[in-house]
Amino acid sequence: MGTEGAIKIPLPRPVLKGRVSVEEAIYSRISRRSFRDRGLTPAQAGQLLWAAGGPGAAGAAGVSRAAPSAGATYPLELYLAAGDLEGPGAGLYRYDFRAHALEKLQQNDLRLALARASLGQEMIVQAPVSVIIVAHYERTTGRYGERGYRYVHMEAGSVSENIYLQAEALGLATVAVGAFDDVAVKKILAVDGAPLLLMPVGIR
Repeated sequence: MGTEGAIKIPLPRPVLKGRVSVEEAIYSRISRRSFRDRGLTPAQAGQLLWAAGGPGAAGAAGVSRAAPSAGATYPLELYLAAGDLEGPGAGLYRYDFRAHALEKLQQNDLRLALARASLGQEMIVQAPVSVIIVAHYERTTGRYGERGYRYVHMEAGSVSENIYLQAEALGLATVAVGAFDDVAVKKILAVDGAPLLLMPVGIR
């Protein structure tokens, strides 16, 4: 669902054929916690978000998305907490996968607040952006009951791995951060849903 009144910023079209093979990205993928003092471009941010949850090929249930979802319920929303993003600038953005665009929700640089809510993990401040995966469990549990919680977490794993592999292919660094105060992060973001993972991303 879109956010009423949010500023929508189109992203460059994703590249569907890169210079790094899937096998190379899998082999090279590691968690990286150090970033150069450089911002990300909208093309880089857009490629990461598309890999995490953008539209894909047509399947039995219609147009698919980048990561598999139980019953095509798609319980995850993707947000970008940017401090150094060329063009759009600092702020909190929601990824609109249908339009392949960013919706600006907040103007402030949230990196320091998110780092404090994440047990002081400084790489969140150092990275120019963080991708934040937020779950809406009811989308999946409404169909599958209690087992839906398991399916949501499986999907979050697929999304985070896609981000890892796309970052590797782009020459970027990232790490999955699960250690944070859930209530504090939710308050900082001021969005519905349950934050599951923060993934700071930067130039390696």
